[in-house]
Amino acid sequence: MSSASTGGAPPPRDATLGRHIARCLVQVGVSDVFAVPGDFNLTLLDHLIAEPGLRVVGSCNELNAGYAADGYARARGVGACAVTFTVGGLSVLNAIAGAYSENLPMVCVVGGPNSNDYGTNRILHHTIGLPDFSQELRRCFQAVTCHQAVVNNLEDAHEQIVRAISTALRESKPVYISVSCNLPGLPHPTFATDPVPYLLAPRPSNLMGLEAAVEATVAFLDKAVKPVMVAGPKIHVAKAGDASVELAEASGSSVQLRCRERARPADVHACVEQEGLAMATWADECA
Repeated sequence: MSSASTGGAPPPRDATLGRHIARCLVQVGVSDVFAVPGDFNLTLLDHLIAEPGLRVVGSCNELNAGYAADGYARARGVGACAVTFTVGGLSVLNAIAGAYSENLPMVCVVGGPNSNDYGTNRILHHTIGLPDFSQELRRCFQAVTCHQAVVNNLEDAHEQIVRAISTALRESKPVYISVSCNLPGLPHPTFATDPVPYLLAPRPSNLMGLEAAVEATVAFLDKAVKPVMVAGPKIHVAKAGDASVELAEASGSSVQLRCRERARPADVHACVEQEGLAMATWADECA
């Protein structure tokens, strides 16, 4: 799609792919991107830095950037990191895998090869020496991210980025976005307007199954003499901290938090301590 085909004026100079990615991150609550510069992501980082409300935090290596984004996601709901292709992607992989296991929404933006290099069988620097640039994606990131996007043209870049970020929020898992190094500074009509607000429709419950589960839970609690409620990681994913505290108070249950839940400032953690409910942790998980 070009400005001529749409009959409109050329897109503004700041309606670039890089600024669009930056605005999308700001829109979902990211104000800090943890990054390590590299040959393939320098232009992208320039556009992230230029976005008001977004700060690029330099890290000493990619693994630290990934773990910083992990902690940011625990505190703020979603985190982001930016690294270079392969040499940076493989370094950040361990942190991405950790975020995947902890159900943390993270956006890993990787500066990828020039779009003109795809399909040329060229062997590029900072790769594993193979002309297939999908090795990093297929063999590494597919296993530890819930969605992968390779942006090597402008025509569908808007759609790919929106789909990736919304999937990270919906699934509460990391996503991988590779952006060709020659594209962040290019404008496109689809980047000229503010990003459309993300609308994540709630998943409908099976009403019969839900009623049966509630009845079984009530019957179980009625029989319990000293009930103990164990707060696991899915409470954070479902944003059910307040509901969990209400259930504990109504049933008179003690609450047991797993160590990984105490590592995040979840609502259930704060509310349990404020309300004075009995609380313990599983020491064997800390060993």
